Formats: sequence, structure tokens, C-alpha cells
Amino acid sequence: MHKNEYQSCAILLIMAKAVVHTEIPIATKLKHLYELQLIDSEIDKIKVLKGELPMIVSDLEDEISGLNIRLSKLQNAISDLEKEAGNFKTSAKASEDAIKKYEKQLDGVKNNREFDALTKEINMQRLEIQLFEKRKKEVDEQIKMKKQNLDGIKDRLKLKQAEIEEKKAELEKIIEKTDKEESALRSKSDKSRKKIEARLLHAYDTIRKRYRNGLSVVTVKRNACGGCFNQIPPQMQLEIGLNKKIIACEHCGRVLVDELILSIEE
Repeated sequence: MHKNEYQSCAILLIMAKAVVHTEIPIATKLKHLYELQLIDSEIDKIKVLKGELPMIVSDLEDEISGLNIRLSKLQNAISDLEKEAGNFKTSAKASEDAIKKYEKQLDGVKNNREFDALTKEINMQRLEIQLFEKRKKEVDEQIKMKKQNLDGIKDRLKLKQAEIEEKKAELEKIIEKTDKEESALRSKSDKSRKKIEARLLHAYDTIRKRYRNGLSVVTVKRNACGGCFNQIPPQMQLEIGLNKKIIACEHCGRVLVDELILSIEE
């Protein structure tokens, strides 16, 4: 063999050995993927926590606004009914005064026609008084019911205002606490991503976007996929436990790893 050819073969052999020795084992790749999943899941939890509370606060604000509108309408309705009840009372008093006036006029009547006319007016006014009193009673009953509703709304409003103050304080604490935690987790996520090859990382992110819970890498629990909970065949479980290749769930496409994957030494 020519000297130059021999040297070329030697170099190729050394490079091939170097590639073999520097190739990251599948078990390590799986471990890195699962570690990234755990970090990203913690970030997701913070997002969910932040996402729910502002929504709760917003819903409470809308509810309080609605209760205040109902409160204002009820107060106006009660005020109008009280005016109406006052008008009936005034009308009844006017009828009583008219009766007294007609009764005095009875003493000076000169004929039966005048007497009958005055008597008729007196009877009419008495009927009017009965009608005004009946209507006032009905209005008073309406006022009573509306005031009961008003008291109920006031109590509910008081509870909702206390609840929103509590939720707002809770949200402020969470934002204050989680901002630092989220920042630290994102830094860890970035560092963890650098350990994973681009092809696997792309697949990981694609699967994460597919599911609302953001789970891309899951363990096998009770013979089932930790993502979709479908049963995993025994032979596949055995292969997953060996950590010799990357295996995806045939139902949901998530990467499946052994529960002891984090204990593997790199």
C-alpha cells in the first residue's frame, strides 16, 4: 500500500473511532429530553396559575359591576314605589277631607236632591279611600319584597368585594413570587435545550404544541402511556426499559421513557 494511502486510511479509522466514542447514548438523550420536559412543565404550571387568577379577578369585577347595576335599579324602583305609595296616601287624605266637607254641607241641604247628591259623593269618596288603601297596601308589599332582594344583593356584593380583594392580593403575591421562579426555570430550560440535538428538539416542540398540557415526553405508569393513558404492550415496555432507542406512543405520538430514566448516569 502506498504510504499516503496508508496515512489516509489511518486518519479515517481514527475519525470513525472518535465519532463512535463521542456519539451520545440514546439513554442520555432520553434523559435530557425528560429533564427538559420536567422544567417546561413547571413553567406551564406557572402560566396556568397566572392565567386562571386574572380571569377569576376579571369575572368577579364583571359580577360586581352587574350587582351594582341591579342594586341601583332596585333602589330606583323602591324610590318610585315609595312615591307611588305616598301619592295614594295623599289621595286617601284628600278623600277624607272631602268627606268631612260634604258631611258639613249635609247640615245645610234644602231638598232631597242636594242630600242625595252629597250622599252619593260621600259614598264615592269612601270607595276611593278603600281603593287607595288597597293599592297602597299592594305597593307596600312590593316595596317590602324589593327591599328583601336589595338586602340579598348587598350581602352578595359584600362577599364578592371581599373575595376580589383576596384574589387580587393572591395574584400580586403570585406575580411577585413566580416572576423570579419563572425566570430561573427559563434559564434552566435554555441550558437543557443546548444538550439536545436540533432534530430531537424540533420533534419535542412539535409534540408539545399539539397538546394543551404540553406533555411531549412521558413515563410509562401502570403499563400505560403517561400522556394518553392507553395500554402499552409488554414487549414495547421491555424495549422502553432498555433505553436502546427512542420509542413513541402508537396512540398519541409522545416519547415514552422508563420511570427510572433520571437515575441513569451519563
